[in-house]
Amino acid sequence: MEKFGKLTTDFDHNIKWFEDIFTDCMDVIKREFPVGEEPLSRVYTIYVDSMANQEFLSVHVVQNLMLRIRERDLSLTIPTKNNHEVLKDVGITTPDISESDSLDDLITFILSGDAVVLIEGRPKGIIVAARGFPNRGINQADTEVVVQGSKEAFSEVIRFNTCLIRRRIRDTSLKVKQSRVGRRSQTDVALMYIEGIVRPQILADVEGRLKNIDIDGILDSGYIEQLIEDDWKSPFPQCQMTERPDTASAAILEGRIVIIVDNSPFVLIVPTTINAFFQSVEDYSQRFEIMSFTRTLRFIGGFLAVSLPALYIVVATHHPSMLPMFLMLNFAGASQGVPLPAALELIVMDLAFEMLKEAGIRLPGAMGGAIGLVGGLIMGQAAVEAGLISPIVVIIIAATSIAGFAIPHTSLVNGFRLVKYLLIILSAAFGLFGFWLGAILIIIHLASLKSFGIPYLFPFAAGEVTGNKDYMDSLFRPPLFMMKKRPIFANPKNQTRINMPKVGNRHEVE
Repeated sequence: MEKFGKLTTDFDHNIKWFEDIFTDCMDVIKREFPVGEEPLSRVYTIYVDSMANQEFLSVHVVQNLMLRIRERDLSLTIPTKNNHEVLKDVGITTPDISESDSLDDLITFILSGDAVVLIEGRPKGIIVAARGFPNRGINQADTEVVVQGSKEAFSEVIRFNTCLIRRRIRDTSLKVKQSRVGRRSQTDVALMYIEGIVRPQILADVEGRLKNIDIDGILDSGYIEQLIEDDWKSPFPQCQMTERPDTASAAILEGRIVIIVDNSPFVLIVPTTINAFFQSVEDYSQRFEIMSFTRTLRFIGGFLAVSLPALYIVVATHHPSMLPMFLMLNFAGASQGVPLPAALELIVMDLAFEMLKEAGIRLPGAMGGAIGLVGGLIMGQAAVEAGLISPIVVIIIAATSIAGFAIPHTSLVNGFRLVKYLLIILSAAFGLFGFWLGAILIIIHLASLKSFGIPYLFPFAAGEVTGNKDYMDSLFRPPLFMMKKRPIFANPKNQTRINMPKVGNRHEVE
């Protein structure tokens, strides 16, 4: 339902509407000026200062309407339909214009950085695409660093982000559906996908969930993630987030949907599985042998990030006989004189390291990394020398943190950071039985999760749905020529990704 109504042929009434709506908005530039010879026609322009490109508007709109029309001696009289078209076609020399009679639409375009031009007697406003608000341009990726691959990262401007994907996928089937979400923020949200490869039911589901969002404002893609995910109670991410255009482009080619939110340098990829969080775009840029080894290390790192502290508690407090005698004696000697029980000792030290991580993130630039490194070393050493913490616990916590850094996507690491405390508590209470109880609970929870209808543990669970072909690109990365089919995300009618013989067979020496 429209809030403000529609424009009329009464020029003064239309101007009064805009003046009333933007009362006490000193950043909104409004100007009325005459056009043509006597009797004069009138034109009214309105835009937000610094959001619209003022130089562009001066050259392509204001100067044309005030000077070029007179030079061509069009001698405009009382406005007619023909004169309106002349003013629009000759006076506004930019191809990207549109018209609307809805005040709601015109206001949204103005607040988005465009300019609106009203012509006397015309019951429609002309929308001139003149967005020129400040932005930081295309920078380097910070959170998903790769050795080999593109260095570009998404920015906060939605049109820049769609352009970065268009550069990589030059296909007319690549579609961009744009809408606005948020009653007051009116944030632009774009869906990008390839028609024919995407599953229609998943696309309809994503569009439906976005349409059902009713909130004051969307300020970041994280808002969208929380409002469209399947299970809000789970600590594990059900939407993949990335700042890399090549990662988003690769996901689109797999049949997935990319959600781009204006003002956010991170885009969402749906649907997703836990397997996708262990993959990096760099996996496909280098040889499969080394990247298979690297990916295996990531899975080992994921296991250690969740279970290493709990396993230490199991063997240190409940089942020391599981260790060799010399190692058990070393553990006992290191813990001698420490006032805290092993579980509390480990939790306190882990929370201290988590606090150092947060402090390092908040501090600017190199100072943050220095605080994290030096603070961890000094604090750990001081705690050990004071007899508050055993050296083994410091090693366990450091190894756990390093294992978490091996995972490419921090959103999954954040889930692991939480569930490891469940394992620690159960292991402290029940020993090895508690550890396995916690592990089973986590696996059951992961098995119950879905991301837009796709099982979260796929292909490790329900892999037979696709004939187990998705196992090929899970723990190991096969050679590219063997990855002939797209993963489960793609439309079953369009599964072929590569159609070529083995690489060596194409270059046989005659």
